[in-house]
Amino acid sequence: MLKIWGRANSTNVKKALWAAAELDLDYDHVMAGGAYGVVDTEEFRALNPNGLVPVIEDDGFVLWESNAIVRYLAAKYGVGRLWIDDAARRADAEKWMDWASTTLAAPFVDIIWHTVRLPVEKRDPAIRARGLTAFAKALEIPERTLSGQPWLSGTEFGIGDIPLGVYIYAWMNLPIERPEFPHLAAWYERLKERPAYARSVMTPLT
Repeated sequence: MLKIWGRANSTNVKKALWAAAELDLDYDHVMAGGAYGVVDTEEFRALNPNGLVPVIEDDGFVLWESNAIVRYLAAKYGVGRLWIDDAARRADAEKWMDWASTTLAAPFVDIIWHTVRLPVEKRDPAIRARGLTAFAKALEIPERTLSGQPWLSGTEFGIGDIPLGVYIYAWMNLPIERPEFPHLAAWYERLKERPAYARSVMTPLT
């Protein structure tokens, strides 16, 4: 059986859980990271020497890095569903996965830690404001794309929607001020209609 390591409130772990849920996969979920510990044990470091989550084990195959996990699950179990056979269309969707990680991860950390995760006395309003500005500026790019197509993956939901879909849940539910992005908002409403999204992503942020 597929095994997924990682705490359920982790942005990156949610990607793996969501992909597995979209594919109706049975899996064993092992809480790890944050308050759960585990990641510094010798056993876990043998799986991922970085000591980070998520990690999956599938029939003896071990894989870490959240976007790689989503791609693997889609390729192995999602033909005709999450997986896109056409190389150009697949690459066009996959670019959003890497974009989310390289462009949104850093400002997101600033936002979530200095909004909800750090004790109030340790939160820095300047760091929070920096993250909010950078994150909102970046969202102008998918907002333009979604003005002309329903999904980041194209005409149908796919792997390209998963990373930003996780970030956007937090963005929409944190106690922050947000500029209006009507096409992103409509896309988010479509995501919320997906049972796998509700099950795997729409969970507490802390």
